[in-house]
Amino acid sequence: MYYGEPEGTGFEVIDPRFRDCLIGHARVERLWTGARWFEGPAWFPAGRYLVASDIPNNRMLRFNECDGSVSVFRQPSNNSNGNTVDGQSRLVSCEHGARRLTRTEHDGTITVVADRYQGKRLNSPNDVVVKSDGSIWFTDPPYGILYDYEGGIAEPEIGSNNVYRVDPASGAVTAVATDFDKPNGLAFSPDEKFLFIADTGASHRAGGNKHIRRLAVKPDGASLGASTVFADCTAGLFDGFRFDRDGRIWTSAADGVHCYHPDGTLIGKIRIPELVANVCFGAAKLNRLFICGTTSLYSAYLAANGIKGR
Repeated sequence: MYYGEPEGTGFEVIDPRFRDCLIGHARVERLWTGARWFEGPAWFPAGRYLVASDIPNNRMLRFNECDGSVSVFRQPSNNSNGNTVDGQSRLVSCEHGARRLTRTEHDGTITVVADRYQGKRLNSPNDVVVKSDGSIWFTDPPYGILYDYEGGIAEPEIGSNNVYRVDPASGAVTAVATDFDKPNGLAFSPDEKFLFIADTGASHRAGGNKHIRRLAVKPDGASLGASTVFADCTAGLFDGFRFDRDGRIWTSAADGVHCYHPDGTLIGKIRIPELVANVCFGAAKLNRLFICGTTSLYSAYLAANGIKGR
């Protein structure tokens, strides 16, 4: 049943439970435009700014919440894609162009976290998340080596599109999931008992996957077990997504942001007039959802809060 859209807000209520996430007078705002493919938002609370990737323009941009300005954070960026912040408030980035995962230290220097698996070059790291134990988990589909638009044409060396874990002590890179077509966005559930991963196989194969899978994290905290499909995308493909504190998923889609209840029900949407790539929670109380559309940055205040550090 369709329960309507609060007039002029940009929110679409599909299930009445979505109303618990909404503030009556809040609206979707477009904050900035001028990107080609905007991706990978990461929130830095100490500076009250957001860093995101404009992949084809080979740059990272910074949105300053204090004055609303947008400036270049890094250029060139090696066609960076997904970004996150680790437990020490350092930027961790996926770089399509250099086919590697990096960390920006507090003094601005860049450390290579991973660029190979079993001696072979990675495809093009896409999205990344840091677990509370300091381990780094990332997806590695081939999108950055398919064309010269978001990286550079190259032959894959590994022969599969995997999900990897980087050990916080040794730096060892381990494949934790090898049965995905094109693994994309990923996020841990609030209790870290499950890792959710989007598969966007349908982007280049008719009838391919366009869902989010839920994989159990084994008791060792370093490997994955049973896998089930959590949700199929009803508009385009899922890309990047985040959890709120109550376990709801806020995920990108072709018509905006889709919100899923923990039971897998699509309960509502934030309508955006562009294809959405990724989202993250920000602001002082993590109650502002930042949304990377194709060319623009949007936001919406919610009656829901994100998870610190994620």
